[in-house]
Amino acid sequence: MADGSCFFKGRRIVLITKHGKERVIKPTLEKATGCQVLLDTSFDTDQLGTFTREIARPGTQLEAARRKAQKGMELTGLDIGLASEGSFGPHPLIPFLPWNVEIVLLVDDREKLEIYGMCANSETNFTQTLVADLREAEDFARKIGFPEHWLVLRPDNERHQSVVKGINKWEHLKDAVKWGFAKSAAGKVFLETDMRAHANPTRMRNIQKAAEDLAKKIKQQCPRCGTPGFSVTVRKKGLPCEWCGRPTEETKARVFTCGRCGFSKEKRMPRSKKAPAGRCQYCNP
Repeated sequence: MADGSCFFKGRRIVLITKHGKERVIKPTLEKATGCQVLLDTSFDTDQLGTFTREIARPGTQLEAARRKAQKGMELTGLDIGLASEGSFGPHPLIPFLPWNVEIVLLVDDREKLEIYGMCANSETNFTQTLVADLREAEDFARKIGFPEHWLVLRPDNERHQSVVKGINKWEHLKDAVKWGFAKSAAGKVFLETDMRAHANPTRMRNIQKAAEDLAKKIKQQCPRCGTPGFSVTVRKKGLPCEWCGRPTEETKARVFTCGRCGFSKEKRMPRSKKAPAGRCQYCNP
């Protein structure tokens, strides 16, 4: 597969963020493509949604990233923009596990092109708790990796209008807990991990993985028209089990598609590739 990284060489790309994401996105994209990533912090991206629920995110995760990229281009006059957007929730198959999805999107107005990288995994400390005293609050803080990972606090519950963000020191936590109990009607304080990128190193690592995935996709050039971003759009299930040979839910083929000309190419797994018996619904029901 041809290398499309030179497609963006020398071009200026705006990245709009207020949470330090440039620390992992800028070097990854500049090294991979030879572009120049310019940071713009003039827009308050919290207007498009907050993890602490004061402002709901309109639309999908990808739509939110697109709005950020377009806003960056509008503010700077550049014709190509970058944006990152994250989401948190339960694992798609194991509901009690938290799940983080990160997208880093490139929007090229000049070439009418969009390419995004993604990272989706359970490597996150996304969690919440109700505490009844300072000891419980400190135990929770240690569990989530405080103070490197910051905390958010509310009296009573996750919907209380009063909130303290950016708690990143033990003394700050003690003061916030004291304030929370003074405000509480039920004698409880609600604590949660601060999932803003600059406040959560674990999330920042996943953003970097998404940026690396974007860089990888940019290098994958369409065999027909030469456009970068020739990447997997469909995964076909049915890889045979190593024991019984029956089809499983594991991927047997991947379909690559060009976002510009629509050309598709299927790449099947080698015949020697088999699915582990542990993933077979017949051998391991």
